[in-house]
Amino acid sequence: MWQWFLSINVFAKSTLIPVYALGGLLILLLILRLPILDRAKPQNASRTPGIGRWLIWAVAAVILGGLIGLLVLWLVLVVYDTFGGPVTPETWGWGIALFAATGLVIANLFRTRIWRKVVALLTVPFFLVATALGINASFGLNPTVGAMLDISLEPQISLTKPNDAPDPKQPLWKTWKAPANMPAVGKTGVVYIEPKVSGFKARPAGVYLPPAALTENPPKLPFYLLMMGQPGRPDPHYVEGIFNDFAKQHHGLAPIVLVADQVGPAQADTLCVNSAKFGRVEDYIAKDVVSWARQNLNILAERKYWTVAGYSNGGQCAISFAAKYPATWGNVVDISGEEFPGAEQPAANLANIFNGDQAAYDAEKPINIMAKQHYPDTHAVFTVGSDDSLYVAQAKRVSQAAKAAGMVVDYHEVPNGGHLIAALAGGLKRGLQVLNQRWGLSP
Repeated sequence: MWQWFLSINVFAKSTLIPVYALGGLLILLLILRLPILDRAKPQNASRTPGIGRWLIWAVAAVILGGLIGLLVLWLVLVVYDTFGGPVTPETWGWGIALFAATGLVIANLFRTRIWRKVVALLTVPFFLVATALGINASFGLNPTVGAMLDISLEPQISLTKPNDAPDPKQPLWKTWKAPANMPAVGKTGVVYIEPKVSGFKARPAGVYLPPAALTENPPKLPFYLLMMGQPGRPDPHYVEGIFNDFAKQHHGLAPIVLVADQVGPAQADTLCVNSAKFGRVEDYIAKDVVSWARQNLNILAERKYWTVAGYSNGGQCAISFAAKYPATWGNVVDISGEEFPGAEQPAANLANIFNGDQAAYDAEKPINIMAKQHYPDTHAVFTVGSDDSLYVAQAKRVSQAAKAAGMVVDYHEVPNGGHLIAALAGGLKRGLQVLNQRWGLSP
């Protein structure tokens, strides 16, 4: 029963339409006054508003609630930028609607029968759920109830023992022949990566194994490390469909993907650096995760087969790691990434993470790091939604700095991708398109 509930698809019309319809009916119930049900007792008749006066009172409450909601959202999303990133127009709409509905609920608590007060209060949790579903649907990132609650339904995945043989001299597309019994699609699951060096408490990492990795004698494959946004989850389903489609066109070949957790259970903006506030996050990714991948995944060893990738917050982390550790990463895919760690709230991060040390903060910025080094054999893919104006400007600055530092750069704008699931999907596809020849997966 619990598994079924967590597996409910919250993007499906069969889920959303009934919720929205019931919400509309509850609003009507709170607005309309039915003479039979709302008839006041004789002793209360003089202080019970008539239907006309009630409608004026209800409409006024809705308008006042909506205006308060607009003010609160402006303070939270614009003035204080609490969530540190762009939000959808639907977020504004649903937020204002929630406050408007709350105003109507409050109006129903005065000079009304007890049953109406009880019903009004019971609608509040439902309105909260409907708002959460509406905002979540606009971003398109959490497809199930479990995903919204950050509860993973992924099983522990079994892994093939890594092949100790050296990397083949010829590219895979020349030597690989898919066996007849190869699975049609890849497999996903989770693994726990022990933070032996860092001590950072991360959630289990997601894993995607392409069809070729599931055969009896699997080839060593390219390695693709992905980090999601903040808030975000290390969920392999973000890549599953796109990488399965790619593998289908390449005889089952695709990178093995590890989705690592750089934000932790609290889903905080750790900046992907070592800090007293959030722990040794950089060491977790650069040492613990990298070491675990080498020991447990059947992947090619040469750096040209290693790609660090990320979306939004994870995109910033990806370009930071590529800039800091060029001996490890031969490729980087920065999807709608921030220009530097904590770019959405630099003043707060300067104070909270770097204790006011501007020089230390500047030393963590990828543009500054790349300006001091040369990257003649690093391939970098930068993608961003064409209508995501804030991140377009940042992506252009970072990609230009990468090119100036010697990286082979591909810059791509995803048409109307926004800062949503479309931008992520478009970025993942572009990365595969640009890098697959370098990985040896196609001529």
